[in-house]
Amino acid sequence: MKSTPTTVEKIWLKSYPAGVPAEIDSSEFSSLKEILEISCAKFADKKAFTCMGRSISYRELDKFTRNFAAYLQSKGLKKGDRMAIMLPNILQYPVVLFGALRAGITVVNTNPLYTPRELEHQLHDSGAIAIVILENMACTLQEVLPKTKLNLVITTQVGDLLGFPKSLLTNLVVKYKKKMVPPWNINGAVSLWSALSQGANAQYTPPTVTHTDLAFLQYTGGTTGVPKGAMLSHGNIVSNLLQTRTWVGKNLRVGEEIVITPLPLYHIFSLTANCLTFMTLGGENVLIANPRDIKGFVADMAKVRFSVITAVNTLFNQLANDDDFKKLDFSTLRLTIGGGMAVQRAVAEQWKDITGLPIVEAYGLTETSPAATGNLLDMKEFAGNIGLPLPSTIITIRDDDENILPVGSTGEICIQGPQVMQGYWQ
Repeated sequence: MKSTPTTVEKIWLKSYPAGVPAEIDSSEFSSLKEILEISCAKFADKKAFTCMGRSISYRELDKFTRNFAAYLQSKGLKKGDRMAIMLPNILQYPVVLFGALRAGITVVNTNPLYTPRELEHQLHDSGAIAIVILENMACTLQEVLPKTKLNLVITTQVGDLLGFPKSLLTNLVVKYKKKMVPPWNINGAVSLWSALSQGANAQYTPPTVTHTDLAFLQYTGGTTGVPKGAMLSHGNIVSNLLQTRTWVGKNLRVGEEIVITPLPLYHIFSLTANCLTFMTLGGENVLIANPRDIKGFVADMAKVRFSVITAVNTLFNQLANDDDFKKLDFSTLRLTIGGGMAVQRAVAEQWKDITGLPIVEAYGLTETSPAATGNLLDMKEFAGNIGLPLPSTIITIRDDDENILPVGSTGEICIQGPQVMQGYWQ
């Protein structure tokens, strides 16, 4: 990702769909905090997130996130501090994510499947002083806690936001029947319910958050060395949301879309494409806590009239080969997006035979928030390529000396745009 001269001819604009501008106006929103607050007010009575049969509305999301932000502030966390989130796709994730962002805190997304060594590196490198973690992984944190800067540990159980009595029953099954919670003991750990309760009685002081403030330290492994933290600012993410919304907006209906979200929200693809983009559209995210359980996954899909799904090639393949999936009603499906890895043509063709719609591939990197290119949404058949640069994005192919190469040459993909990260942390 190197600078690109403005003299580059944007030959791709000739292929843009009607109504899609060459540039976006990144100043439309000052931050993700503002986007959340606008969406919660505009879509208050609509469902924001659904998981395991329980939904929370935008109004409830507003209340939960305000209380969590107030709690963090009451514990001394301030704008610019780092907080790790180590959760799968459960309702607690958006609550603590947006609560942290409302407090001006930088979120460090953390894979729940990390080994102690991996977790220690990320916590130490990021300098996180707080973490929200699923109880199932608390034993991993306990092992490395003394080697980190953490001074606030907030734990939650799978069923905590599912409503009584389902929350109690779910937590009992997970802990005692399925034995999915190894023993742990962290002095001073606070439950998320306690944090939300305390936050409800605490003062919330809205911080001023702008494009230059860091929203995420998003760790990415690359091919060499230990994972590095890509510094993604509010401006980076806001820009990518606007780029994505501009690209897909005319195909989607504000306040009506239901998107299936099986990929982990701690991954940049799902975080931006599903969680954040559909928030700007007032959509409902159906969170799939365990997509490896294909039978359970398909059963969850059968309960809603979903209109969008995003996934990776391996997941598309698993679904397409499941007999129960083939029986689902696809009459409301309007868009299927593939990313994260190349989609295989055979998988894409099988998917279209079943659902009637092609898989629209997009391409990007953690370092680009992530979307850089996308295929046209009105395509009738699988394209097998990564599409066109999104608005306000310049892509060139260069040689090792950074010279721009002519069309048809082989070289390094270089990306310029408002969604490109601020750099690598430290």
